This record gives sequence, structure tokens and C-alpha cells, in this order.
Amino acid sequence: MLPRSASPQMIESDSLNAIFFDAAGTLFYLTKTVGDHYALVGKEIGLNLNAKKLDAAFYSAWAKMPPREAIDGPRENDDKDWWGELTDHVLREAAPEVGELDRDNFFEVAYEHFAEAGVWELYPEVVDVLTQLDPQFQLAIISNFDGRLRVILERLGISKYFGHVFISSEIGADKPDPEIFRRALKFLNLRPENVLHVGDDPERDWHAAAAAGLSIFKLDRNKNSLRDLLALLWRRSIYRAEASSEGGRPSP
Repeated sequence: MLPRSASPQMIESDSLNAIFFDAAGTLFYLTKTVGDHYALVGKEIGLNLNAKKLDAAFYSAWAKMPPREAIDGPRENDDKDWWGELTDHVLREAAPEVGELDRDNFFEVAYEHFAEAGVWELYPEVVDVLTQLDPQFQLAIISNFDGRLRVILERLGISKYFGHVFISSEIGADKPDPEIFRRALKFLNLRPENVLHVGDDPERDWHAAAAAGLSIFKLDRNKNSLRDLLALLWRRSIYRAEASSEGGRPSP
């Protein structure tokens, strides 16, 4: 019996040959809250900032940042200006006493901080799952990140598993716009029915990938893990093998 969290309805195709992964929240996570990391950055440059206020301000600012229309080609400056605007909003809300020069300095240090070793950590099953999937599927990442993601993947030791890393700042489209998936499919010359997307965000991953025609695996870290994905794919491969040996009995 398949795990309830890995229902067959999540994977429509019987001929998957590629798997796309989201990055943060799917493969790795922050070792502390965003507010804690911001407070560490503040301490480094001589600012005493409240981590809880920073955390609340970050998610408030994140929700208010306007969505961006897809453009042809990469966006300017690898989206660094976008992150700078977001950070400025956070500091204005959580620490209005911090002046402009200190805000600018804070951002430059914070920008580098979030690509440093030890800031992100892999979920415990990731390496084992990728090791088992790599020989059987073409693996790629689709993420609303910037060029720092490649440094993070390298430092976490998993860049070797992914033939391509599609980053919103470089591809010119952000999830939840399905266009980011369409462009990745076109680049790899893949049909959407042959690709599965794995991610943890209902809007940016599940809905967006489905709108682009991909099958989806709904990762919910409170209910399942990537091991459930592995179990589902393995079980389906058994069914396909049985169908082939028994005269084409349909897969369930």
C-alpha cells in the first residue's frame, strides 16, 4: 500500500524521464529563522537588532513585494536590487532608527551571509534520495532564487546531482508564473507529461507546475518527505515491470 501522502493522483505519467525540484524548503532549510540570521548580520556590523521583530517584518515585507511579469532573458543585476528593496523594507519596519548608510551596509553583508556555509542545511534524506534517482532520471532545479543558489548547492554537496539549475533571475520568470516551467521544458526539449515537479509550496510549486502540464509531488514536511516520493516511484516501476511481463496489463 502506498503512503497516503504519496497518492498516485500526484503523478499522472507512466513515462517519467525527468524530475524538477524546488530548492529552499524542499532540499534544504535555514538553520535559524530569517530574523535570527538578520540579527547576526546586525551584530557583525555593530547593530543591536531584535530577531523576532526582524522575522515578522521580513514575512510582512515579502508578502507586499509586487509580483514581476515575465521578461525575455535574465533580469538586471541577478535580482540583487530586488533583495535590497526587500531588506530595506524589513529594516524600516523592524528597526526604523537605523539610518540609510547602516541599512546599505547591512544589506551588503546580509547578501553575502545567505550564501555562506552553515546558513543552510540539507534535509536528512536528500542525499540518499538524489543518489537513487540520479541514475534513472534527468534531475534539475527550478527556484525563485538568484546566482547564489549555485554556491549553496555546491557547499551542501548536491550540485553534482543536477544537470541544470533554472533560476528565476536568469530565466526571467518567477513561480507561480507557469512560464518558468515552460521555459525550462523548452530548454531541455522535454514534454510536460514526461516531467514531475517536486516542491513544498502549494501556489508556487503545485499549482504553477500543474498549470504548465507537469505531474506534481506535493511535498509537505509536516506529513511526508522525499522518501515518500522514492517509495511511490519505486512502486510504480514495479507495476510497469509487471504489466510488461504480463502482456501489457495497465499500470494502476
